[in-house]
Amino acid sequence: MSESLRLLQNVSPDLLGEVVMPPRRAVTGRSQEPRQRFAEELRLLRAKKGVSFREMGDALGWDASLFGKMEGGQTIGSPEVVEALEVYYETPPGLLIAMWEMALGSSQQFREQYRRYMTLEAEAAGIQQYSPSVIPGLLQTRAYARRLLMLGSLAQGDQVEQQADARATRSELLSGDLAPHFRAVIDEAALRRRLLNDEEWCEQLTHLLAMAEQDNIAIQVLPLAAGPCELINTDTALLRLPEGRTVAWVETGFDGQLVTDNAGVERLQFSYDRLRDHALSPRESVEFIQRLLEEIPCPSAESN
Repeated sequence: MSESLRLLQNVSPDLLGEVVMPPRRAVTGRSQEPRQRFAEELRLLRAKKGVSFREMGDALGWDASLFGKMEGGQTIGSPEVVEALEVYYETPPGLLIAMWEMALGSSQQFREQYRRYMTLEAEAAGIQQYSPSVIPGLLQTRAYARRLLMLGSLAQGDQVEQQADARATRSELLSGDLAPHFRAVIDEAALRRRLLNDEEWCEQLTHLLAMAEQDNIAIQVLPLAAGPCELINTDTALLRLPEGRTVAWVETGFDGQLVTDNAGVERLQFSYDRLRDHALSPRESVEFIQRLLEEIPCPSAESN
């Protein structure tokens, strides 16, 4: 255990109450998640000091947007930034660093689970996915993936390009003789939230139509008219592995989890099946996407 983590354990409850967790603050299950808790404490400390992100940026020498991302949970920042915040907020030395290390540990755990999921995805004989807000990763064009990766990401320049390339390469597992059966239920909201670049959005919709023509791929649209349904805010993938068992990956905008226990997977499969009952058929879904494509100007099509 690091010295800073020992410090966090040994700080008196009174000091924690005064500096980190003000009295009367409700402690919820969500706030106990290390990364979320770290973001909450940063928000509370800034509110107590009564400063803006711009004032912090001027005082500490970092871009003001970084502090907004840290308080929003999009990034935990670097140890240098956290050490500067300890001095700025006059917290006990090492206290914020200890919380940062705990948040970093949860982030590493998330990445490890996701790497394991991607390994299982590459082995899967069948994949069922529901995407409530964005196009599923395996169906994204490079341009679409790049736009998403740029949102709230610390990656810049070449890193974004490399990640976009990696996602495009990952989608290749849906092609070839050993490609898995893939069914994607896409919420209409994801198809209405178009890219601002008409050409890139046309490319994405055209790509969906092309993928839907493959024998191993079925795309279904969950219409807004279906009302609230199961898994309404949870991106879910169910992987049927060669040995017959099924595992699942569930993800929100904040975190993701690999589900391997039979009871958990069974509940998710039941919810997915119920949700799919409300979706348009694959043929109706293709027609729906074609209508969307006709509604927007496509520069490449107009030039032909």
